Amino acid sequence: MFDIFVDEFATPFSQVPAVVAATRLFAAMTFGGIIGFEREWRNKAAGLRTHMLVSIAACLFTLVGLEISSLEFGGNDDKRVDPLRLIEATTAGVAFLAAGLIFTAGGKVKNVTTGASLWLAGAIGLACGAGQMPLAAMATVIVVIVVGVVGLFERRHDEDET
Repeated sequence: MFDIFVDEFATPFSQVPAVVAATRLFAAMTFGGIIGFEREWRNKAAGLRTHMLVSIAACLFTLVGLEISSLEFGGNDDKRVDPLRLIEATTAGVAFLAAGLIFTAGGKVKNVTTGASLWLAGAIGLACGAGQMPLAAMATVIVVIVVGVVGLFERRHDEDET
């Protein structure tokens, strides 16, 4: 019984080597964390841990999809691998989670930016899972610029109007 358990953990990855998978997961965690840190710093509803977890989850879904694509499901004619379905499912799940953050209070809509940043953390996780760390890094920098720097200009503009 214990041998079966050990064998399951010793089984090599078929599509993505374990070290590469770990690197991608840690990259997703890091990039999601960078975005989450900015949201945490601003005391938003979804912060550091939430963004990290969403990004890691999206990365993991991509890695699992890659691994599943190598499993035997019958003949080659029976096998249908559609990476767009994986992206759609992950996007829909993260969008559902992000939409739960958005609410109306006092006639104002709140947390739309945090919901959008969470959705972007999912996309960054998908990119990491697909091995596109440079793309994920670029997107992370752009997201931080948008939510941080552009947000600063918006707040200053709002202060000038009052």
